[in-house]
Amino acid sequence: MVQTLVIKIGTSSLTQPTTGQLALSTIATLVEILSTLRQQGNRVVLVSSGAVGVGCARLGLIERPKTIALKQAVAAVGQGRLMRIYDDFFTALKQPIAQVLLTRGDLVERSHYVNVYRTFQELLRLGVIPIVNENDTVAVDELKFGDNDTLSALVASLVDADWLFLMTDVDRLYSADPRSNPDAEPISLVQSIEQLAEIKTIGSGSGWGTGGMVTKISAAQIATGAGVRTVIMQGQSPHNILKILAGEAIGTQFEPQPRPINARQRWIAHGLIPTGKLYLDDGAVKAIRKSGKSLLAAGIVQIEGEFESQDAVKLCDRSGHEIARGLVNYDHADLQKIRGHHSEKISEILGYVGADTIVHRDNLVLI
Repeated sequence: MVQTLVIKIGTSSLTQPTTGQLALSTIATLVEILSTLRQQGNRVVLVSSGAVGVGCARLGLIERPKTIALKQAVAAVGQGRLMRIYDDFFTALKQPIAQVLLTRGDLVERSHYVNVYRTFQELLRLGVIPIVNENDTVAVDELKFGDNDTLSALVASLVDADWLFLMTDVDRLYSADPRSNPDAEPISLVQSIEQLAEIKTIGSGSGWGTGGMVTKISAAQIATGAGVRTVIMQGQSPHNILKILAGEAIGTQFEPQPRPINARQRWIAHGLIPTGKLYLDDGAVKAIRKSGKSLLAAGIVQIEGEFESQDAVKLCDRSGHEIARGLVNYDHADLQKIRGHHSEKISEILGYVGADTIVHRDNLVLI
């Protein structure tokens, strides 16, 4: 069966832990596995970290840059070197590749999101393996993914992937950090993210990377919510990808959630950056969750944040738990005036005829 696979490899797997130099044997094995998957007819996307780590090694820096400007400069040095290595290895196996650099802004604007989607579809149709990284050279704080775990999950959602492999420096998820806690228990299967509520995850992995288990669990939540089966696995053993696809219980697998959402809903849920929160009464929560209704002004009890019409907002219950996300039809100032009122009062309160709904069900997705 032909499948769409997104493989994310972290800096800790791509580089030597002490020097930051590229781990060429791991890269060579990974390239061979991905080329094999392509030859079998699968659609393959590689999300690769490492540009900053490689740039640091190239420039003789002993620690990761702390400022955005320095990180961008170092990434510019490292990205070319990293892509040259990939190109040399893939060319030896006659597998075409493409470099795709993204910022969060490419997914926020609907037209940009659609263009990125179409580019991926054409590359995959042509049998090309896209190699994706965050565009560190131009990204700014408010439009950064923050880590490539999140980026890979969003890419997996974008391309409607079947699998997302998160390759890291541990072999699976544990109940605690196995490097410091000998009582840490391995976790092989996660059926829902809620079962991990008591897990003591670690914040940052190696000294060269930006992610840790927290970001991987967050990425798994995004991906599984879009119907993508997600695996956390040892990055230095790329051959395990083939074994996992063959049914072996390696690493930690996160089962995809059964809630199907279309491309527009995936964009609303994961592509956009929410700029506000709407707190809802119990009746509105039930109408949205159980009956698939739109959000009306009468159900809003509190508003948080400043936003414009058509911005993304979080819809939360009274306790602040997010239940859905959607595009709002009013800015925060007007919404503050009409919250708690019935729809027929909106025009009288605002002095103009606006939408009857605050968030229409077509622009709303459950979380």
